[in-house]
Amino acid sequence: MRGKTCFLCGIGGSGMSALAHLLRARSWEVSGSDRGRDRGETPEKFKKLEEQGIKLYPQDGTGISVGMGMLAVSSAVEDTVPDVCAAKEKNIPIRKRAEVLAEFFNEADFSIAIGGTSGKSTVTAMTGWILHRAGKNPMIVNGAGMVNFEGRNCVVGKGPFVAEVDESDGSIALFNPSVAVLTNISLDHKSVTELESLFGAFTARAKKALVGGEAFSLDNPEAEFFARDIVPFDDGVSFAVKDISVHLRVPGRHNVANALAAMAAAQEAGVNLKASAEALSEYKGIHRRFEITGSVCGITVIDDFAHNPDKIAATLRTLHERSGRVWVVFQPHGFGPTKLMRAALVDMFEEEMGKDDILLMPEIYYAGGTAARDISSADIIAEVGLRQKSARFFERRDDIVPYIAALARPGDRIIVMGARDDTLPAFAAAIISALDIKGIRKKTS
Repeated sequence: MRGKTCFLCGIGGSGMSALAHLLRARSWEVSGSDRGRDRGETPEKFKKLEEQGIKLYPQDGTGISVGMGMLAVSSAVEDTVPDVCAAKEKNIPIRKRAEVLAEFFNEADFSIAIGGTSGKSTVTAMTGWILHRAGKNPMIVNGAGMVNFEGRNCVVGKGPFVAEVDESDGSIALFNPSVAVLTNISLDHKSVTELESLFGAFTARAKKALVGGEAFSLDNPEAEFFARDIVPFDDGVSFAVKDISVHLRVPGRHNVANALAAMAAAQEAGVNLKASAEALSEYKGIHRRFEITGSVCGITVIDDFAHNPDKIAATLRTLHERSGRVWVVFQPHGFGPTKLMRAALVDMFEEEMGKDDILLMPEIYYAGGTAARDISSADIIAEVGLRQKSARFFERRDDIVPYIAALARPGDRIIVMGARDDTLPAFAAAIISALDIKGIRKKTS
């Protein structure tokens, strides 16, 4: 790479902020910009970046100076963004975030790349935690904040390099791992045919081992890592694999599958099953994956990253392990993906929603750019309603808060679902605040 200075455009994104921390750890001088910061969103996140010695600028090109080593951009950043225009004018190399990460990753002596349509952030965090507890001193780059590591999405170490790799922009093709982990394949940003091609090439590049569907399973007793005696409980799940009992503090059968994948990956790095099980008993989850925002008046609000049919279905099945009405507040994360998944989303809601459940949808999240805005959340709501499910569209997301506060009752679970939008946790917190005020008023009236 040229030079030791780098400007990150879109530095507030989960992947970009992780790269920023990695570069700082490798003694790079890092600066950046983010339109979310310009809008005043999630100031605490940007404060943490500045505390790492990262200088932040408005996303207007003023942070780009002659002689910089490179401008790194996420796949969501378009050529019309002022930082990109300024870099071109000053002849500064422009590289994709994944290209930079892959260069560091591919240089590692031992590496574990975790891909798949669903579960990869969780498996990355689980694998990283197992290796950390085993004294392997891993380097971990994740797409989500890991609770066991104080919410960080990058942990700097000199041991095995563990990274979440992304299929949505095709950048998974850049990674050449020692161990390739494939969690699953289902419809998301691309068609299943495209995904099968990408993931097939990814697993073929594994230099040491592939951890895929034949290595771990909830259904196939012939798999090396087969989960039996799965028992859900209020805030977790237990199961057995081989002769070892495992107790997770995160709920859901999908997390049993995630744990099996992590244990299989850790075994390839020299960690035995017993040590993996002990580490997983301490695993606390990742941010925005079935994360409890709070409870008030017997009502629980949960924040979740689920955004495709399989992920939403897995979360709803976990919720339905207990009785009680579920409010689903789902904000789709882009016009293109929503259009691609429209039919599958409608079918999934029909199949997975309980008879008393309620689906509320604000408009599709728009992060800017030139995406064709030719579909609306209202289209999905209309079709779900035709399937005899309770569904309502809101033009203004904030109008959902008083609606829920007026109608929610003890025993309800309210789950806020969606990707990309960093304001969703604050939105979930606003629901809790509104319920709290409602509860206080009830007690004093």
